[in-house]
Amino acid sequence: MAWPRSLQVGLKEWASVCRALESGRQILLLRKGGIHESAGEFELDFREFLLFPTFVHQKKEMLKPQDHADLETRASEPDEITLSTCAVVTDILPIQHRKQIDALDDEHIWLPPLIDMRFNYRPANPLYVLVLRAYRLHESLRVVNTPEYAGCKSWVPFAHETKTGDALPVLDEVAFEYRRNRILGHLH
Repeated sequence: MAWPRSLQVGLKEWASVCRALESGRQILLLRKGGIHESAGEFELDFREFLLFPTFVHQKKEMLKPQDHADLETRASEPDEITLSTCAVVTDILPIQHRKQIDALDDEHIWLPPLIDMRFNYRPANPLYVLVLRAYRLHESLRVVNTPEYAGCKSWVPFAHETKTGDALPVLDEVAFEYRRNRILGHLH
């Protein structure tokens, strides 16, 4: 799959998770849906996007202790956001049982209370694992965090495109495929 030369949309995610994706510590996300999305169910409108870090809802007690080092909690979102990572979704997998996520404990930074919260939120809606291949932007970009970006929604459309053609993969092909296949093996 050819990597896009530019992107104009971001996926909102905790800043700590964005860092885990950018470092290769994690290659998956959990998604169910945002309050402002149709029927509250997550829709994968885009398979390629910038990662848009958020700060307000991330909580230390939801993250593994070894992943607390760079945790920054805030009462409000910052006036500017730094975009440094983009990603492509390689797989979308519905989760049927909690044991499936438990088998992937070393593949993510979350503690059981966060996973329970995701399962228990709107239990009629499916929980999905998104497997992502993350790329570091050649140069980070600072964007003004406008009121249009606020709220519990997954997608942030940007006014201008961000060049991504020279972004480099966080993990080489062999390392990424090894971890991807391990995740797929636990979820199929």
